[in-house]
Amino acid sequence: MENYILTLLIFLPVLGAILMLPASKYIKVPNIVKYIALATTGIQILLAAWLYMNFDPSLSVMESPFTVQLKWIEHFNIEYFVGVDGLSIPMVLLTALLSFICILASWNIEKKTLGYFSLFLLLDAGMMGVFLALDFFLFYIFWEVMLLPMYFLIGIWGGPQRHYAAIKFFLYTLFGSLFMLLAMIGLWYFTAPFNGGDGTFNLIRLIELAPQIDAQLWGWNVQWLLWIALFIGFAIKVPVFPFHTWLPLAHVEAPTAISVILAGVLLKMGTYGLLRISYPLLPGEVVAFSYTLAILGVINILWGAMCAIAQIDLKKMVAYSSVSHMGYVLLGMSAAVSPSLAGAEAGLNGAVMQMFNHGTITAMLFLLVGVLYDQAHHRWIVYPENHENQELAGKLAFGGLASQMPIFSAFVALAFFAGLGLPALSGFISEALCFIGGFSAFRLVTAIGTLGILLGAVYLLRAYQRVFLGPLNSSYADLKDINLRELGTVVPIAFLVLLFGVFPKPLVDMVSSSISSLVSIIQGAM
Repeated sequence: MENYILTLLIFLPVLGAILMLPASKYIKVPNIVKYIALATTGIQILLAAWLYMNFDPSLSVMESPFTVQLKWIEHFNIEYFVGVDGLSIPMVLLTALLSFICILASWNIEKKTLGYFSLFLLLDAGMMGVFLALDFFLFYIFWEVMLLPMYFLIGIWGGPQRHYAAIKFFLYTLFGSLFMLLAMIGLWYFTAPFNGGDGTFNLIRLIELAPQIDAQLWGWNVQWLLWIALFIGFAIKVPVFPFHTWLPLAHVEAPTAISVILAGVLLKMGTYGLLRISYPLLPGEVVAFSYTLAILGVINILWGAMCAIAQIDLKKMVAYSSVSHMGYVLLGMSAAVSPSLAGAEAGLNGAVMQMFNHGTITAMLFLLVGVLYDQAHHRWIVYPENHENQELAGKLAFGGLASQMPIFSAFVALAFFAGLGLPALSGFISEALCFIGGFSAFRLVTAIGTLGILLGAVYLLRAYQRVFLGPLNSSYADLKDINLRELGTVVPIAFLVLLFGVFPKPLVDMVSSSISSLVSIIQGAM
């Protein structure tokens, strides 16, 4: 089982997508495509759970029984090399969980269901491949595999501006991928002299070879050029200011399940790429760039929060909150250069935990916004000035929904307070660790970044007050409370938010050993 589980996690969704075509044609069962997608992601989450239960965080990737390393394109030293460690296993679990939940959340999709669910499973395979690949060439292939399904999922099943949103997403991501491709080729070429004349894409081997590069290109240090190229490629995905402009539109126009995947998983690939590739391969550049990274993290925190305050569309507000909360991850990552070893480990532990915790919290937020939109057919907090009914312009769109939808409102309150970083909820512990690490390295910048907590309270509490409190808007007296299917998507995430808020030890234990190894590499370059 150990030899096959990682391959199954990656390619089981591909098999499910392939089976959909004959099944939809020859099996006359209503919703057969949806059931195949649900079964595929259900098996995947069971495999991910089995992997977690048998995962030993004290073992390195090469010591793990789950690592698979096979020759692929031997002439160029390209391998099928997959493995799991403390950096990747939280993301594997998150991807499997959210993929299953998103299939449930997509159950009301009736437009071209074969296309939608097959593309979703291909997207799932690409995401899982990114988190398990340990060969840079293989990593890049999976990274690009995700681009096409996401383009069509937004462009076909999205909102009124779906075509523009899909093209903008595609172009931004492809632009970043070009820089990543150049860096990958550069690493292969410039490390070859230290590898017997043969280039390699093996990320474990490159950790040893990349720091030895001592060359100039166009008058610039090659290691610095590699860092910048990789950073641009990953920063667009995070997204780091000013590369963030594709995100709010993509979120608003995407179907609910695709918004969940965008915020819950795809954004984390940017920071995961930095931690998996840039940090261990180019530790000297990490040290030189860390202060800039801390400043960019704080800009993300404050800019995203201020933009969220300005929104009157509930979904766009949540989208900008994601920009803000990814800033905490960047701030925690910058703490790797802290003179205090405990501070460096706290910052990086907080960053990886925030990647997971924000993935669950923002997934819950987008799912709940989708529940409201399905019934009310809009997401306005306040009606826009250009609303077709000028008598409504500038007025509250909802109001008093807590009395009409009490269970739904309770889950929204839980998600909002988790996003706010309330103690005993998962967002608190990861954000606190990011601040602890950040303060040990860059005190003034981190102190400024804490203003994001205050700004978060402004947009979240104001939105909750306007939508759920006060007298009920009689226009929505017929809204129904959250149903069983919708509860099935939200309850597992809510459970994790509470669990890791009160008892974060399982998550800390998963990541701490890998983080310690990464910190030792960075500290060794100082």
